[in-house]
Amino acid sequence: MTLPTPLTLMGAPGSPYTRKMLAVLRYRHIPYRLLLSNSPQLASLPQAKVPLLPTFYLPGPDGDVVAATDSTPLIRRFEEEFSGRSVIPSHPALAFLNDLIEDYADEWLTKAMFHYRWYYADDIAKGAKILPCWRGFSIPDDVLAERGKFISERQISRLRYVGSHRATAPVIESSYVRFLEAMEDHLRLYPYLLGTRPSAADFAVYGQLTQLAEFDPTPMALTLKVAQRVTAWVGMLEDQSGVDPEEDGWFSVDALPPTLLAILTEIGRVYPPVMLANAKAVMNKESEVAAEVDGAPWQQQPFPYQAKCLGWLRDSRIALSGSERDKVDAILAGTGCEAMFQ
Repeated sequence: MTLPTPLTLMGAPGSPYTRKMLAVLRYRHIPYRLLLSNSPQLASLPQAKVPLLPTFYLPGPDGDVVAATDSTPLIRRFEEEFSGRSVIPSHPALAFLNDLIEDYADEWLTKAMFHYRWYYADDIAKGAKILPCWRGFSIPDDVLAERGKFISERQISRLRYVGSHRATAPVIESSYVRFLEAMEDHLRLYPYLLGTRPSAADFAVYGQLTQLAEFDPTPMALTLKVAQRVTAWVGMLEDQSGVDPEEDGWFSVDALPPTLLAILTEIGRVYPPVMLANAKAVMNKESEVAAEVDGAPWQQQPFPYQAKCLGWLRDSRIALSGSERDKVDAILAGTGCEAMFQ
């Protein structure tokens, strides 16, 4: 049964996950209405257990409206509820690669987004000025300034959750540059990550890049310098409603391009060590995640949600048939990504 439309969600322009979901809805031709965080309509809507952006207000099992967050399962739910223009590849092995890249974007690229925004003075200053305006700007200057101070101090204090500090800054920034270079190489030949039609992985990467390439001053200048195609791609991914996807627009898993394998190799270089160390720290109830990433020490506060993400990725691989799992394992062999599934 199709969900009633327009779908209602709360979000903000400064939220990469809001931008990810809005782009998915536009591409899939799913009607929606976006409520900003100062919208009076929110007073009559339920609160999410954990307040995250975006929040969707959808009918629950008993028909009552419930607040739903977490972009990845929401995309899968909408795949079941709305037909056509799918963002999940039809081939199971390629669908798994989509899951892996989407998770990398949501959980690793977001480290770069959060790091740049709250690590450098110019970026902190812009965030403190603009982010509170998106919650309502028809207020006195002193009130707006106080809100900006509150937001920036709160977010800077949360850098420990993403592992951003002086020791890890070079790891985060060099990884971002390598990802840009790999993505630029890929876009020289192909319009999307997994073929000639957009996938959930594309929209996840796009979501983070709406901030890195289009908002925060330091990574915005860096992205343009390193990857002009990536900068342009972000602007184009915002609204793909006019794209008519071809059924055979996905890559063949038996002939993946070297540029995609290079992106997977960059993922495998940095993502598995942190995911594995974090899962271990969460399981053992340790106070710190300690790992080695790209030859450098990595420390951050444990993040239980990312331990769940690793579990979901492992479940996704296990759910494949034996032959499809073999194909996935062969693709990942040598990229570094295989470490998460051994």
